[in-house]
Amino acid sequence: MSYIVDFKNVSTVGLESSPAAEALAGLRANEARYFMNKYQHEFTVVPAGESGETLDYVNRILKEERGIEFAAKPLETSHFQVENIKFAYVFYEDGLEVNVMYMVDDPKKRAVGFKLSRGWRYQRS
Repeated sequence: MSYIVDFKNVSTVGLESSPAAEALAGLRANEARYFMNKYQHEFTVVPAGESGETLDYVNRILKEERGIEFAAKPLETSHFQVENIKFAYVFYEDGLEVNVMYMVDDPKKRAVGFKLSRGWRYQRS
């Protein structure tokens, strides 16, 4: 079930299993605030168990194009388009957020971003 992130009343809904739930909720709320202010877009997340296509997409890009794999458990994802930009987000249990964005008119040019909540813990796989 999807969840529209409320950046005014920050909640840990969907992130409760994370030891960094509060910090991760703040990170997620910051993304929601950005997209609402810039694009008037409601930032909606989906439990990772319901978003295999988004997880596969992000994992493939990380592994094949960047040589990165994470051992961390994904909790939620978001995948959407605003204007001519597509975005994909994965929020991990250990407090990490990964995002991928690309322009629809030139999908070979991608940006991959990493954000860490205050409670992030590094684990090697």
